[in-house]
Amino acid sequence: MRILLAEDDRIIADGLCRSLRQGGYAIDCAYNGTDADTALLTNPYDLLILDLGLPKMPGWDVLRRLRARNATTPVLILTALDGIDDRVKGLDLGADDYMAKPFELAELEARVRALSRRSSGTSRMIQCGSLTFDQTDRCALVNGEMLDLSARELGLLEVLLSRAKRLVSKDQLVDHLCGWGEEVSHNAIEVYIHRLRKKLESTGVNIITVRGLGYSLEKPAEERKS
Repeated sequence: MRILLAEDDRIIADGLCRSLRQGGYAIDCAYNGTDADTALLTNPYDLLILDLGLPKMPGWDVLRRLRARNATTPVLILTALDGIDDRVKGLDLGADDYMAKPFELAELEARVRALSRRSSGTSRMIQCGSLTFDQTDRCALVNGEMLDLSARELGLLEVLLSRAKRLVSKDQLVDHLCGWGEEVSHNAIEVYIHRLRKKLESTGVNIITVRGLGYSLEKPAEERKS
């Protein structure tokens, strides 16, 4: 999942980026409204976390321009403006959720997960054979036992599960797994796929390589028959 954080407070931005990256999210950060608007025009995002008091272009205008382009990117407003009129205005402009500062990190992360599930149309648990992916706790389980996966492997598995039986290219995987300044080559994606494939051997879930095109997740044989 790739997130754009539009926040001009560098301390808040750096703390959020570190925390969300540890959760397996790819994070880009824009420190003013103009850069946020440009990023939204040129990159696909699964979520926008938006401060309203941005320099150069207010968050209100970033949101207004985003919705004027008919973009459906989920938006979580994160701002010091906590009056009821501000909340109503933000939601009426097209925000999906609204949080006031100061905030609890655990609650923000929970709201990020909820918006992610809502936008992807999936439930909290994604089941595939004996493999279960818990989007709330961001972990993978095999017959109830936790699978030892790195943050990158978890992110990769989530993308493949959410697009089961569909082809996912290496470029798409890079876009979902990596933020600005993170250099991940196609060779690195191949390494992550190889490691993840080995860890999934006991589940019956298989990652299929379509040479030159990408990867798809193949469900266990018994599920394909049903």
